[in-house]
Amino acid sequence: MKVFPAGFLCVTDVARSQPLTVVSSTAKPSQTINVDHRPKTGEKKLRGTVVLMKKNVLELNDLKASVHDRFDELRGKRVLLQLISSVNCDPENGWQGKVGKPAYLEDWITKITPLTAEETAFDVTFDWDEEIGVPGAFIIRNEHHNEFYLKSLTLEDVPGEGRVHFVCNSWVYPTEKYKKDRVFFANKTYISSDTPVPLQKFREEELKNLRGDDDDEKRELQEWDRVYGYAYYDDLGKPYKGLEYERPTLGGSSDFPYPRRVKIGRQATEKASPMMLPVNIFVYVPRDEKFGHLKTSDAIAYALKSISQIVKPDELATLVASQNEFGSLNDVLKLYEGGIRLPEGLLKSVRDNIPLETIKELFRLDGENFLKFPVPQVIREDKSAWRTDEEFAREMLAGINPVAIRLLKEFPPASKLDRKAYGDQTSLITKENIAHNLKGLSIDEAIDNNKLFILDHHDSIMPYLRRINTTSTKTYASRTLLFLQDDGTLKPLAIELSLPHPNGDQFGCTGKVYTPSSQGVESSIWQLAKAYVAVNDTGYHQLISHWLRTHAVMEPFIIATNRQLSVLHPVHKLLHPHFRDNMNVNALARQVLINASGILETTVFPAKFSMEWSSAMYKNWVFPEQALPVDLTKRGMAVEDSSSSHGVRLLIEDYPYAADGLEIWFAIKTWVKDYCSFYYKTDETVQKDSELQSWWKELREEGHGDKKDEPWWPKMQTREELIESCTIIIWIASAYHAAINFGQYPYGGYLPNRPSTSRRFMPEEGTPEYEELKTNPEKAFLKTFTPELQTLLGMATIEILSRHTVDEVYLGHRDTAEWTTDADILQASKNFRNKLKEIEECIKRKNKDKRLKNRTGPAKMPYTLLYPSSDPGLTGKGIPNSVSI
Repeated sequence: MKVFPAGFLCVTDVARSQPLTVVSSTAKPSQTINVDHRPKTGEKKLRGTVVLMKKNVLELNDLKASVHDRFDELRGKRVLLQLISSVNCDPENGWQGKVGKPAYLEDWITKITPLTAEETAFDVTFDWDEEIGVPGAFIIRNEHHNEFYLKSLTLEDVPGEGRVHFVCNSWVYPTEKYKKDRVFFANKTYISSDTPVPLQKFREEELKNLRGDDDDEKRELQEWDRVYGYAYYDDLGKPYKGLEYERPTLGGSSDFPYPRRVKIGRQATEKASPMMLPVNIFVYVPRDEKFGHLKTSDAIAYALKSISQIVKPDELATLVASQNEFGSLNDVLKLYEGGIRLPEGLLKSVRDNIPLETIKELFRLDGENFLKFPVPQVIREDKSAWRTDEEFAREMLAGINPVAIRLLKEFPPASKLDRKAYGDQTSLITKENIAHNLKGLSIDEAIDNNKLFILDHHDSIMPYLRRINTTSTKTYASRTLLFLQDDGTLKPLAIELSLPHPNGDQFGCTGKVYTPSSQGVESSIWQLAKAYVAVNDTGYHQLISHWLRTHAVMEPFIIATNRQLSVLHPVHKLLHPHFRDNMNVNALARQVLINASGILETTVFPAKFSMEWSSAMYKNWVFPEQALPVDLTKRGMAVEDSSSSHGVRLLIEDYPYAADGLEIWFAIKTWVKDYCSFYYKTDETVQKDSELQSWWKELREEGHGDKKDEPWWPKMQTREELIESCTIIIWIASAYHAAINFGQYPYGGYLPNRPSTSRRFMPEEGTPEYEELKTNPEKAFLKTFTPELQTLLGMATIEILSRHTVDEVYLGHRDTAEWTTDADILQASKNFRNKLKEIEECIKRKNKDKRLKNRTGPAKMPYTLLYPSSDPGLTGKGIPNSVSI
């Protein structure tokens, strides 16, 4: 008599010489599993191909070995593989799928990619019989002393199936590093209840491994660990260095809410890094989350690390305080035309800490120690267009932060700040400031006709401004009013610059209103006012629009997906390409960019309060509002319109970010709808998918745990909720991030156009600064906004962040063609790619349409940030799948 484990029901009672059929209680009625005790029949040799890479190509010592030396040692019995049946269970092994005999790597053929990342194919031969049937997974054990990168296994001529392909894309470490065997699954797709019974336990066990256990909480995680856990941002400060390095923990409190990051286990003690890097860059992230394996991907990561070595953090404050300014705008232009000589102290730091090849690539130093940068697009055609009011306003619609402008619905602009805490913060802009520039309309008429718009950074900055101005920063909170003209362009009407009241926050604010001028010192003051607005907008862009709303909010989705959704799950397969490199970039950012005295604190106006400010802005983050149509409607930039093909109508028709973005958004949503509808035929399927429900629950309660009680979270009970949520996730990671990231250098590489900090307040009449503004306005401008060292740091950083690598994978594409076996899904994916090509051609046509003045503007700079494709390098276009830099 045969006894079955809980969850299995005996269907047929047969003699041992006959197959015994059982069915899982969790499986569909059509799922029957054979338990076969007959003598093995139908044995044959099953041939396959294993593709792997040995090690990261930037490990220089390893590069000394020849290709033959590296891979020949993996042959023999160093790498073992065993097939797992998807149709037959083994009653002697916990009713898991039958496991086949060991097979080993055999002959190899080296395939060199264009960037010399050695990709090698090995033959492997399995002893196959009917007990295995169709393999659904395989075990791999690495008995070699080094790790290798396993790309794939492909089996040919599998009886009853033909070709079976396993997408792996994972680092495999020596066996002794793991508690459990490494298991990889074939490229089939199953929601949890449809998983073949022989694979169910393997599927569950793999997810348990990725979630970790109690031991993992007590130790420092190592590079070979595969544990995804949640942690607060508690590693930004270094209080042991002094009060200046203390930073609050972000996350886990109502004062400082924040998305979670990946847990690194017990906090490691700080270690000396190779080449004396000023930070410990080797922070734990699961190895499969690290940068791609081609040389340029790693080079960009390395360049970001190198940036921090220009000046060590401990020395930065002193050097910033004593740095020189550019003498004129012509001096700034020398950065692109002939180069400038580095200050001696800065030059010595660069030479002492950064390898020569990196210096040449990153800083373009020639033999005479001159520093030179590529010419940013914003000054390529016209070196003074950036100064015009039209270009200043156009960049709110087609620049690097086109997500902040909104429709003005009341005058004067009101504040939402708490009156008890901050007093009266109503705008100081009056009717007299703007009435003469409204083309004959009254203010009420202009509002009724949707003609007035505002870039409002007042409420977001004011609560922090008093503290920010205790640092080297000296700046304002700004409001900018604009008028929509008949030709579709925006005209600035007034800029309000405000400071906290000197007697205390409860007394409101003080401020002054500036209006456009083209004559005398008033013209120079107007240019300064626009630059203070740019400082606000650049800081908001870098810390909120960019870091918080892409990098930070996406990491919990990555963690939850790996912990709760099997690689076999359709939603995992859908979202996984959009997670590439994000976690590793974030880990690097915590060490170099957003840490205490890091690059962002040094180069953007909130200084040491940068991340604390981003935490305050996270309080306003609402997941459903990240959908582009919802965002545009909320900001008043669009209205619902059932007659429109997209269901919304733009109030500024020539709004390049929104117009192109809506095309991309609905292309993504169509793809997601086709995909999800294939696997989820009804709402009930969504509700009963245990992995999906666990994923969404953990994402809300753990990943974004500080917002777990918000009523706006989708309930994940319908197909529409699933489609909309997945569309938002893909949009954030791909098109939204592309729109606000890859234009950083094209627009901001010329710092006078997008200054990120200010060191002096607006000059007051009767002061030496005011006299300097009258006699030498360029020097006064540069003294205020573009100190030399911060300019170089900022430019070098955003140039790196704006580059595409040669191994970039763009929206609509995958890094492997055989990612699924479902023909309908492959066709839907092809349709998506074709739609993106159509959109790109449409964008090209719009950029040539002279009636659409915001497409190019005075700078003659076409809006290309939402082109789906791009070449490698600094292109100002292209939508990668993920937040990869």
